[in-house]
Formats: sequence, structure tokens, C-alpha cells
Amino acid sequence: MTTKNTSAGAEPQRTAGSKAARVAPANPHGRVESIVLSHHLNIEGTDHPPGSKIWVSADYARRLRRQGYIART
Repeated sequence: MTTKNTSAGAEPQRTAGSKAARVAPANPHGRVESIVLSHHLNIEGTDHPPGSKIWVSADYARRLRRQGYIART
């Protein structure tokens, strides 16, 4: 069985104009990254079209980057 981290300390710092959705639980000992998707991605039943800005753990962002899901800036 898996559990989700819901602690307030894992929440990323966001600016007032940020529209990024947090879609993957952060590792409590790691950091989170804001990424922009280059392809359609379905995460836990939620569709994210290309160009969506989302917050994910650094490990997940690294995996998505290797697979070509993160837009070049």
C-alpha cells in the first residue's frame, strides 16, 4: 500500500502569479521543481496537456526529462 505525504513542509513556495499544479507528492527529504510539459501526460487520472506548468519531485522531473516530456526553455 502506498501513502501520500500531506505535510505542509513539503509544499513548494509559489508566487502570487503562479498557476502551476502540484501533481506528484514530494519526497520529504528532497525538493520539488516546476516544469512545463512538452507532451500530453496523464498523472494519476489527471490529464495535463502540452504547455501545462506543474510541480513535481526532482526525481520525477529527472525521469520525465530523460523521456522527453519536459519542454525546452
